[in-house]
Amino acid sequence: MKRRITNAEVLYNGTLQKLEILFDETGILRVAETIDCEECEVIDAHGYAVLPGLIDVHVHLREPGFEAKETIATGSAAAAHGGFTTIFAMPNLNPFPDCAETMKPYLEKIRTDAVVNVLPYGTITKGEKGAEVSDMAAMNELGIRWFSDDGVGVENDAIMEKAQKEVKRLDALMACHTEDMNYRRPGASVHESGYAAQKGWLGIPSECESEQLKRDLKLAEQTGLRYHGCHISAKQSVEALREAKANGADVSAEVTAHHLLLEEDDVKGPNWKMNPPLRSHEDRMSLIEALEDGTLDFIASDHAPHTYADKDKPMAQAAFGIISLETSFPLLYTEFVKRQKRWTLPQLVEWMSTKPAKRFGLENKGVIREGAASDLIIVNLDTETVIHADQFASKGRNTPFDGWTVNCEITETICGGKTVYQKN
Repeated sequence: MKRRITNAEVLYNGTLQKLEILFDETGILRVAETIDCEECEVIDAHGYAVLPGLIDVHVHLREPGFEAKETIATGSAAAAHGGFTTIFAMPNLNPFPDCAETMKPYLEKIRTDAVVNVLPYGTITKGEKGAEVSDMAAMNELGIRWFSDDGVGVENDAIMEKAQKEVKRLDALMACHTEDMNYRRPGASVHESGYAAQKGWLGIPSECESEQLKRDLKLAEQTGLRYHGCHISAKQSVEALREAKANGADVSAEVTAHHLLLEEDDVKGPNWKMNPPLRSHEDRMSLIEALEDGTLDFIASDHAPHTYADKDKPMAQAAFGIISLETSFPLLYTEFVKRQKRWTLPQLVEWMSTKPAKRFGLENKGVIREGAASDLIIVNLDTETVIHADQFASKGRNTPFDGWTVNCEITETICGGKTVYQKN
């Protein structure tokens, strides 16, 4: 069915313009100042902004295996509420998607339950144990072009080299959580600092992330694969990425909204506990500057839902992770576009849609133009609303941003030409 968005400020060719959009399930048919279409549904955008659907390459949907935390249905609904029309699902599940036999039913569950585009990662190693490379070739035949052992780092150098060579052979992409457990003591929960010591919390040094990342980047220079660093949090990691890019390595990296917004001394309890942890002011500023200069490529959420019981524990025992699909865009727009005026809206959309689409090989996504996917969001950029965790579509409530005021609101999300979220 053809649909037409009218009365809109459309982000087109890098600027907001008063345009109309005609689309159907196959994609965007026309973008023009006025469009005549007698037999089509009209969507009045009320003068709001129309942006390309957001793309998140780092999301935990928890299903199969951990449905009490989240499901494909609730997680994809949360994505739609937050303006995301394409999300990449991390593979730390039960069973792990590490072969065709486990990937096939997983893909079928996604097909039946997801309300937005969900693209799953396959694991790098079998069971994410780091001992044996997974059957990437068989998963690749099912259309899987992205591999990760998110949640753990691949410790063994030889296994990582073998895995990188296989990813290169398949012309796929490897996305890595880097964490050298030799640097993390049992019970460590926050960034290693004087603030952590004052609170009586065990700290995690930046080297826990950066040292394994350096190993991976050196291997990536040698193997030539497409490598992506997950949730970069430390200045040392930024410097390593900058050097690898200067050396010509085909590498990219993401940063999360919470690492751009919060620091170590913001931590008040388990809802501020994530892995990697919130680090120093110097680290946070290095992340912002690295995103702006292109060392960090784009923004991802690392949406990590947990049950109340998972978080209702002392810091040392509480689960790592926060939910962020429904808050990332409003928070970043409010802080960096509206308040600081440090970024423009087109910059933010580039980092949350256009660049991840390009890096992860998603043709015709992340942009509004004729022939592009009909994945669109309508956003009120001139409002004030309060984040209420109990109103999330996600099962998770584990957020440090409950009660924060934001200055924009997603009013409608369209995925594949169909409305998948609409404000009541």
